[in-house]
Amino acid sequence: MDFLELVVLGNTVTRWLAAIGVVVFVLLVLPAVSSILRRRATTGTGASALTFQGGVAETLGSTKALFLVAFALFFGSLAIEVPAATRSAITTAAMLAFLIQSGLWVSAIFKHGLRLYGQREFGDDADALTTMNAVGFMGRMALWVVILLLALDNLGVDITALVTGLGIGGIAVALALQSILADLFASLTIILDKPFVLKDFLIVNEFLGSVEHIGLKTTRLRSLSGEQLVFSNADLLGSRIRNYGRMYERRVVFSIGVVYQTPRESLVRIPEIIRSAIEAQEKTRFDRAHFKEYGPYSLNFEAVYYVLEPAYNVYMDIQQAINLAIHEQFEASAIEFAYPTQSVYLLGNQEEQKGVGVSTT
Repeated sequence: MDFLELVVLGNTVTRWLAAIGVVVFVLLVLPAVSSILRRRATTGTGASALTFQGGVAETLGSTKALFLVAFALFFGSLAIEVPAATRSAITTAAMLAFLIQSGLWVSAIFKHGLRLYGQREFGDDADALTTMNAVGFMGRMALWVVILLLALDNLGVDITALVTGLGIGGIAVALALQSILADLFASLTIILDKPFVLKDFLIVNEFLGSVEHIGLKTTRLRSLSGEQLVFSNADLLGSRIRNYGRMYERRVVFSIGVVYQTPRESLVRIPEIIRSAIEAQEKTRFDRAHFKEYGPYSLNFEAVYYVLEPAYNVYMDIQQAINLAIHEQFEASAIEFAYPTQSVYLLGNQEEQKGVGVSTT
């Protein structure tokens, strides 16, 4: 009898050799291909580099040898005849191995993608990266719950009641943790939408301060007077926020008043004096200066200009220099600033002294 046609355990030697060949091929070729792809992906970047190639290398690196063995045995078993019960057991084991290995691949892709996004968007912002890590953890946990349910379904477990119970339990947990979950999702919104970032100066209702921490539940501001202001993330997003950290230039409006006795020639010159004082400063853009109105005790002028930097101290230094320059020009031109005054006139004869007239200048 030909040796290759010899029957061993219900299969010829030829079939056993074919099965062994498939197993050896899977165990040798697939790891070799994975190794080559990893080397190419990591060339010049490093295995943990935050790049697309680094993600490919990390995903391939999550492949486990135990699961390769399960795949090899499954494909090898296709070349031989085995009892139905054995075939079912091998198929179930291979499916479980595939589900778990797929979970590892997807988890690696998700984890690396989240790190890549966080590094690109937030850099070294530790608070934002911490929130992203928490989001990644919840995402991976949801992934493994799905994989567990699929694995139980392949094992013949009726998961309908389990899914229903998880749904009801999830609703109960969500209701119990409603406030915490609202703050958590608000934190995610802050991280992704970025209405403000660390060190931005905010005004929230009557409170103001610079952002020093963005957490999973709260955001903390440091006020100008030194105390820490703590807001829940959900309440903060529900408020009207004025973010001075996004201000690229500052619009400044200021007014001055001169006495009513100021000659018309001087009134005509005042807008030009104001304009010259503004344009003499660096980092400013003049807009307008006008004789605005007749006030109760002064002739009022209004000026508008822009400071080309948002810093408050820069604005105050410029405004101080403008005020001093205007004061100097008014002194040189004998123009008097107005301030609240009252003049009392006493009438000369007795009959006219029935009353006292009061006028303002």
